[in-house]
Amino acid sequence: MKNLNVVPLALVGIALFTIGCGAPCPPPPPPVDMAALTASIQGMEDAYAAAEAKKDAAAIVEYYADDVISYSKEVPPTVGKEALRQRLAERMATDTLGLTATFKVLEVFPGDDHVTEIGTWTNTDATGVEKDHGTYFSIFKKEGDTWHCIRDIAVSHMPKAEPAAAMAAQ
Repeated sequence: MKNLNVVPLALVGIALFTIGCGAPCPPPPPPVDMAALTASIQGMEDAYAAAEAKKDAAAIVEYYADDVISYSKEVPPTVGKEALRQRLAERMATDTLGLTATFKVLEVFPGDDHVTEIGTWTNTDATGVEKDHGTYFSIFKKEGDTWHCIRDIAVSHMPKAEPAAAMAAQ
């Protein structure tokens, strides 16, 4: 009777041995070259700034994935590349300040097929005087060999200007 308890234990042991001796785990992915990744993302930000300076909304949206969602202050999120191109074109068409944008990558956090970027942005006027600055987050997804932004949000560090009417009422 005691030998009957040994058979199930032996079967469990054989099963565990078989599972443990199965196919080896795949090798870990190669380490990420953070300098190269950061330089690549910075290049994308520089191209964005150059397209912004030319008021070329079509060139700017090359930065984005087709299913992008872009978050901006005081407006609902913009969903989709075409809607974002339209929003950018409308903003550029009414721009009378002629500001120049610059972007600086501060940190990148790579994943398997995603990268999160945190950076700063600055807008200067034609004389080089800073008019606004802030922080942005962008999330990129790798599509083939190319990274495309799928989500972004930017915030200003400048205090919101009070409307003249509200100031006069006080």
